[in-house]
Amino acid sequence: MHAERTFYLTARFLGSKMHLAAWKCGFGELRPLVHLLLPLCVHWIAEEMTVSVLVDVITNALCPGNPTCPQAIYFNGTEQTVVGIFKMVVLPLLGQLADEYGRKPLLLLTISTSIFPFGVLVWDQSRAYIYAYYVLRTIAKILSQGSIFFISVAYAADLVHESRRAAVFGWITGLCSASHVVGNLLARFLPEKYIFLVSIVLLIFCPIYMYFFVDETVKRVPKSDEEPGCLSKTVDVLNRRFGTMRDAAGIVLDNPTLRSITYVSFFLKLGMTGITSVLMFYLKAVFGFDKNQNSEILMLVGFGSIFTQMLVLPLINPLIGEEAILCLAILASVAYALFYGLAWAAWVAYLAASFKVIYVLARPAIYAIVSKASSSSNQGKAQGFVAGVESIASLLSPLVMSPLTSWFISSDAPFDCKGFSIVCASICLAISLWHGCCLLKGHESKEEDDLETPFLNDA
Repeated sequence: MHAERTFYLTARFLGSKMHLAAWKCGFGELRPLVHLLLPLCVHWIAEEMTVSVLVDVITNALCPGNPTCPQAIYFNGTEQTVVGIFKMVVLPLLGQLADEYGRKPLLLLTISTSIFPFGVLVWDQSRAYIYAYYVLRTIAKILSQGSIFFISVAYAADLVHESRRAAVFGWITGLCSASHVVGNLLARFLPEKYIFLVSIVLLIFCPIYMYFFVDETVKRVPKSDEEPGCLSKTVDVLNRRFGTMRDAAGIVLDNPTLRSITYVSFFLKLGMTGITSVLMFYLKAVFGFDKNQNSEILMLVGFGSIFTQMLVLPLINPLIGEEAILCLAILASVAYALFYGLAWAAWVAYLAASFKVIYVLARPAIYAIVSKASSSSNQGKAQGFVAGVESIASLLSPLVMSPLTSWFISSDAPFDCKGFSIVCASICLAISLWHGCCLLKGHESKEEDDLETPFLNDA
């Protein structure tokens, strides 16, 4: 009996040591990325600290005294639709430019765009300035939303071995969640009049630090000495951009794994973007949530996301793989949508938010799957193409979600289900889950074939 107990304790000790070693290895891979991650974290803090207060600022400016504020919902939906239209072209283009001209110039461009819209809100928060904010924020999102992250992922893929990328991407998204927690803590305790001012200071710091300390990882091909004329050069650039976009589409569509993950990403983005675009306004209209309650929910998600992305993901990834993690995360997103859509009390919103702690694993899993299925020279193209497809989803979802949400939270709703639009979004998430299960099944079949091949060769 004593020998069995000793063996059991020894096995547990060795197992914990192995898991700790895997966790430390993932952390160690971040050392070459420190100068990238510091400004990224500051940028995420600056952006996140404005999220919970923006709902109150926009609602008070556009609809004084009206918590439902359909104008704010429609403005938000219009912004996302316009962003989605342009991102279909811009994101793949940014991915190609990052492969050709380097990661650093594109990171500097995209991370600088958020300074201008929040600068407007520092100056004034009246109706006219809210309109100006929406215009500038739309331009900023076209260039930066999604692109900052996938260019950073391509930068990390240049420096990290393929076998460690999922763990590193998990650490990066975990740091993003930690930054969101810090941002929400600042939003919770800072006076509202100082929030945008502090955000601007932090946003200005990011590109300055990145300019001086981030090293380039892509070696540019030297240009020819002969400079063509302006017109021929413009035509040549357009032809090359069209050709590289066609090549990027070919890279993804000719690869079964990349093709499947594109379907998964599209329907996942379609459902989650729709929910995100209306959620804060829905909670304010139905349960009277203000800046403080919004910050509490975001902090709850942030704290849990840190744990799952930085501790759980590196441990379970070697055991079950990125495909299984992706399916688990999408299943959590379905529960997330249903609990929010059918919420009958304010506390249910907190319960629904807890499922996002698991859903956040979808993003690093998708990055890892795309990265593994792409060659080193096509990282930006593949990530950019998938992001471009996601932008189509970002374009489509507000077209349905904004009017549907406004209708069902109003007194003219055909039946009493104020979260009906969010329940509808869960259907898209279920479709994404089905494609994810197909991807998982295909991965398992491929692994079985790889195991059988040596035996067939010996025979």
